[in-house]
Amino acid sequence: MASDVGFEHVDVVVVGAGFAGLYAVHRLRELGFSVRAFEAGGDVGGTWYWNRYPGARCDIESLEYSYSFSPALQQEWVWSRRYPEQPEMLRYAQHVADRFALREAITFGTRVTSAEFDTDHWAIRTDAGHQIQTRFCVLATGCLSAAQIPEIAGRESFAGATYHTARWPQEGVDFAGQRVAVIGTGASGIQAVPLIAEQADHLTVFQRTANFSVAGSNEPLPRDEMRERQAHYAEFRERARRSFGGVLLRQNRVSALAVSEVERAAEFASRWGTGGFSFMAAFDDLIFDPAANEHAAEFVRQKIRDIVTDPATADLLTPRDHPIGTKRICVDSGYYATFNRNNVTLVDLRATPIERLTPGGLRVGGQEYAVDSIVFATGFDAMTGAVLRMDIRGRDARTIQEKWSGGPTTYLGLAVAGFPNLFLIAGPGSPSVISNAFLSIEQHVDWIGDCLVMMRDQGLATIEAEPEAEAAWVDHVNEVADRTLYVKADSWYLGANVPGKPRMFMPYIGGVSRYRKRCDAVAATDYEGFTTS
Repeated sequence: MASDVGFEHVDVVVVGAGFAGLYAVHRLRELGFSVRAFEAGGDVGGTWYWNRYPGARCDIESLEYSYSFSPALQQEWVWSRRYPEQPEMLRYAQHVADRFALREAITFGTRVTSAEFDTDHWAIRTDAGHQIQTRFCVLATGCLSAAQIPEIAGRESFAGATYHTARWPQEGVDFAGQRVAVIGTGASGIQAVPLIAEQADHLTVFQRTANFSVAGSNEPLPRDEMRERQAHYAEFRERARRSFGGVLLRQNRVSALAVSEVERAAEFASRWGTGGFSFMAAFDDLIFDPAANEHAAEFVRQKIRDIVTDPATADLLTPRDHPIGTKRICVDSGYYATFNRNNVTLVDLRATPIERLTPGGLRVGGQEYAVDSIVFATGFDAMTGAVLRMDIRGRDARTIQEKWSGGPTTYLGLAVAGFPNLFLIAGPGSPSVISNAFLSIEQHVDWIGDCLVMMRDQGLATIEAEPEAEAAWVDHVNEVADRTLYVKADSWYLGANVPGKPRMFMPYIGGVSRYRKRCDAVAATDYEGFTTS
């Protein structure tokens, strides 16, 4: 490692200023540590800063998808709609940053390019020339932040405008009078397509994989419901922490196979329009039993057939290659009905893959589709992409790319063997994307904060996950996943959307309550599975 002359010295460097980074800055400063954060975007918000595409909104209700650490914050912030939309989520992040004076610790428009460990500290460098020496490095880089753009021949030759849903222009895009192509029908595509169709002269949707989506009406949040929640926030938050996914659902503890066909249909119908998490809680075994899952899947398939008037189009939109819920179930407002419009065409990329982009559009199956703009709704290199795009070197200068060449390995999703004093927030091996992100973020940051206080009090220099503990945790994560239907889908949970990425189920599906107990037990037993020095 080069000399540390000219390096700024702080206790902790936080990478990222989304909701994970904001709470990390706040909590660690509150505990008395000096903190410096770097954020690639021009402001706080992370996912909700970058994803400004039409229709972008959360699939968890606003009363739950928010911070719990500050009772005062919970009382002063009033949500406007049942499901928070991108502009409101961004305003919330900005309010939190201003209210707790967090911006003074954050450098915006700056990417961390490298982090190198030496003896008892990290040397951090950025693309703007910053050099920071720090005891601890906290990666708050987000699970869905590294945009994935497919390699398509001729991409540079296209003469029109191109956009990725995760890098949407701040000023927005006016598609009026244009011929528009949307490539991808995951969550962002399903949310954006109805609104783009309303603007465009003609919209062509290029679908490789049909996805399940359930209707989710997003009405204004009644003020009396907001006041009721504010009066009992502490009780609701504690119930969420003891739940499976960190979300309070009307969970039906009955098997889908234990009731009549009429009762099943009535239960599914009662949840249609209330969001994907609620729909999948209709019965207790939908994610475990193939026969139970098939009942839920067929209910949604019939909804698609009822909504889409052209039988051939309805058939293309009907998923058959994965159990419902094993990919992040989408929530939409009018997605399937959009294909009844005269100005919308659906193209099946399974039957006729994209051959190349041309100056005037796309060539698919020997046919030329002339378009003025292309929207890539192709998602993310999820869970690991943002980490692997940095040059991170642990003991003996081993890179994180070498360490994770066969898939990401962590201990509790918090630490990586061979990378002392490096922490991940909501990393692979933790509930992260299978849970309410806010609840998981707060749990991780609080655990990290307590760990750093322990080290300070005991005069310890380093803490590092033991390889044996890491291996045992990875085995446990896989074992729990293998009991479910999640592993039956080629999803981004397994990295299947990125060519060449190792297939490995990355989130922990054992539940946030069970996970929290495990993390607390590790801390209570003198950080079992960690080595300190």
